[in-house]
Amino acid sequence: MSNTVSTSYVHFVLAPDSLKGSLSAVTACGAMELGIHRAMGKIPCQISAVPLADGGEGTVEALLLGIGGEERIETVSDPLGDPVQAKWGILQNGQAVIEMAQASGLTLIPQSDRRPKEASSYGTGQLIQAALDVGCRNLLIGIGGSATTDGGAGALQALGVRLLDADGQDLPRGGFALHRLAKIDLTHLDARLQETQITVLCDVDNPLCGANGAAYIYGPQKGATPTNVKELDAALEHFAQIAAATTGRDFKTAKGAGAAGGMGFGLMTFLNAQLKAGIDVVLEATQIAQKLETADLVLTAEGSIDVQTLRGKALSGVARAAGAAKNGQGVSVIAFGGTVKLTSDELQKLGILISLPLPDAPLALEECIERAEELLANATERAVKLWLCGRGLI
Repeated sequence: MSNTVSTSYVHFVLAPDSLKGSLSAVTACGAMELGIHRAMGKIPCQISAVPLADGGEGTVEALLLGIGGEERIETVSDPLGDPVQAKWGILQNGQAVIEMAQASGLTLIPQSDRRPKEASSYGTGQLIQAALDVGCRNLLIGIGGSATTDGGAGALQALGVRLLDADGQDLPRGGFALHRLAKIDLTHLDARLQETQITVLCDVDNPLCGANGAAYIYGPQKGATPTNVKELDAALEHFAQIAAATTGRDFKTAKGAGAAGGMGFGLMTFLNAQLKAGIDVVLEATQIAQKLETADLVLTAEGSIDVQTLRGKALSGVARAAGAAKNGQGVSVIAFGGTVKLTSDELQKLGILISLPLPDAPLALEECIERAEELLANATERAVKLWLCGRGLI
């Protein structure tokens, strides 16, 4: 990575993801900017803030900022069927951008009320329908941050698909009910979808089922017990079998099929969706490559820097873009996380110079979340001072 500061001022590029449950990417940029100014003192600097998302929380906001467009609000069903105000957008290029976290997100349900067997993606289907209603036929759907493990069944039900049991009765919403699925009736699937291009912004590459699938990897963080995980995995396996028999397409083992509790599988199988790495789409939209050409240091952040980071989360995309800048000479990257669980070797392979946890002393999780903005500003100040010292600038 380039270690020289080639201008009369230091150019920082801030490219954080949201820190789930505590800071949006926009707020994270503000905290990092504060820390930079405290560290720099009278040293001149330029700061380019590029709030990011990888298909999860903050995707609508990041793309509206990067491309421009109009924000919309729709009242839809949350994962447990209660009404929620969900934000989506129509970009300047006419694409609709939909964020599953807005309608079917884990943060919408208090931890004490999480019911992973019943949680449904129905509200995300309602957002898709809202986009169709206003004439959008090119949809970007970010599917990170979901509360659901229903294979996208709820979204399909909202769009007219009937999921029937052996008695010909409609199944209730939720992933667990899929174990009773006998027939999928596509007769009333919204016909407008046949002329609609759907690109799914996906942040992981898990298959639908098995030890590395939707239920086993992500079910526990959505409130699933070990017994729930087995039940949901079996239900998704059964859903995949009936889906393949109905459509002639089998995406059960496809990369990203297990994303968002299997939403990737449902959208690919029934709506002919194409999956793309969400962070790559957002990086292109925000034109970060151009900003990196004059950058001296990149600062990024996400809630937890762990094994999922290695599987295509936002930080890995930022590091890849930074490494390619300046004809491959690259720009150094410092990453911050609520927790850091990767080794130095793993971080180096990603292209991250160093990664720092936000707390500078042992703190309870609740206090870390409450003080996240302050802690990120402080961590940024410490990191930038060290970086400046290493280059003899202070």
